[in-house]
Amino acid sequence: MSKKGGKQTEKGRKVHVPCKRAKVEASCPSSPMNYDSPDSVFESLIFPIEQEKFFREYWEQKPLLIQRDDPSVAAYYQSLFQFMDLKELSSQGLYYGRDVNICRCVNGKKKVLNKDGKVNYMQLKRDFDQKKATIQFHQPQRFKDELWRIQEKLECYFGSLVGSNVYITPPGAQGLPPHYDDVEVFILQLEGEKHWRLYKPTVHLAREYNVESEDRIGNPIHEFILKPGDLLYFPRGTIHQADTPPGGSYSTHVTISTYQNNSWGDFLLDAIPGLVFDTAKEDVDLRTSIPRQLLMQVDIADSTRRLSSFLRSLADRLENTKELRSSDMKKDFIMNRLPPFLGNSSDPLAPGGKLPKLDSKIRLRFKDHAIITVEPDQENSDELCKEMVYVYHSLKNRRERHMMGNEDDDTCEEGISETHGLRFPLPHMDALKQIWRGATVAVKELSLKSDAEKENLVLSLWAECLIEVI
Repeated sequence: MSKKGGKQTEKGRKVHVPCKRAKVEASCPSSPMNYDSPDSVFESLIFPIEQEKFFREYWEQKPLLIQRDDPSVAAYYQSLFQFMDLKELSSQGLYYGRDVNICRCVNGKKKVLNKDGKVNYMQLKRDFDQKKATIQFHQPQRFKDELWRIQEKLECYFGSLVGSNVYITPPGAQGLPPHYDDVEVFILQLEGEKHWRLYKPTVHLAREYNVESEDRIGNPIHEFILKPGDLLYFPRGTIHQADTPPGGSYSTHVTISTYQNNSWGDFLLDAIPGLVFDTAKEDVDLRTSIPRQLLMQVDIADSTRRLSSFLRSLADRLENTKELRSSDMKKDFIMNRLPPFLGNSSDPLAPGGKLPKLDSKIRLRFKDHAIITVEPDQENSDELCKEMVYVYHSLKNRRERHMMGNEDDDTCEEGISETHGLRFPLPHMDALKQIWRGATVAVKELSLKSDAEKENLVLSLWAECLIEVI
């Protein structure tokens, strides 16, 4: 699964924090981003457009171009990633394919010019200068703190993974042919200028990447030049191509993308199995056998009518269901997203403050980084497998693996990414909801039978850094 702006100068005053892993952070101008909340970060990104107007008029509907003439915003954008960063990053151990792609658009097709093994900066620079190749750098938030900070907050805002790629293209060159993507895209122009052409979608809200031929896409519906500090948004499915104008400087831009495989269709695929499983416990019709040799038949019209009847019954049940089990999408998001941005703290996240006791008042920490699900007990292999409450969180996720897929060093034996969290008996659900829903909660008022259960619950959450005593 491939997974990821214009800002209001007076909204934020935080200064960029150096990244330990790759010492490539130059002195950064004051950030025009407002980091008070995920909402305020997104507002900063699309300023001066208001959120309500953006989602009413642009989101999934049409492109938005925000052109700014603000030197402070342009300077901030440039600090997010610069061509010169590649020299130091290459010394950290970058690899072709995994971290960097070298490509050109040749006769309407993408030509990849990658070498084997580790990236050598001098070779990279030669390919850039002599072959007019575009450098695509994958997931720079692994190295650049300010992008980590922005994308972590955007993941909280959207409730969806947010990835990014940097594209550096020499003057008079184009890296990619006309194509469309399966993600919502925000383009931030960092260095130089880029000439963009956007075309009417052939597949609205596309679910996959695809290259389109020039003779099929017609004339562009939008054509413009992006300059440093400018932002461009377009919905998934929007056909686009971009080139760096000749005679000037190279262009650097970052794409921040989200909402891949995050549609109602995906949610139905995730939620319906649990609904069918729960309904079949109570509805004997769903437990009756399918007709003999049904799987071998060509004409199954009679069976489709029966299935339609079942689906109508499920729809009726769904309207009266308060709880909808959707654990796979939740888990995929929480397991693969960025950990919280903790500023210049070099220490791993650890429990802080006083130990919670029965007479304590507590509040949830990192609410945007934790989810609650109900699932079969993963530690019980008995036939009568009971359900348990699982609390998963992303506090211990590895920033350096964000959006990079599964590799041997962070997967379990079954090839599934490691999850971090806790499990509790099903009767603990109401108490957990109290903690999640309330600004503060008195431990003694938790909906559990005994004081010991209340203390054990909050102690477990405290040890996992999910709550604090106030």
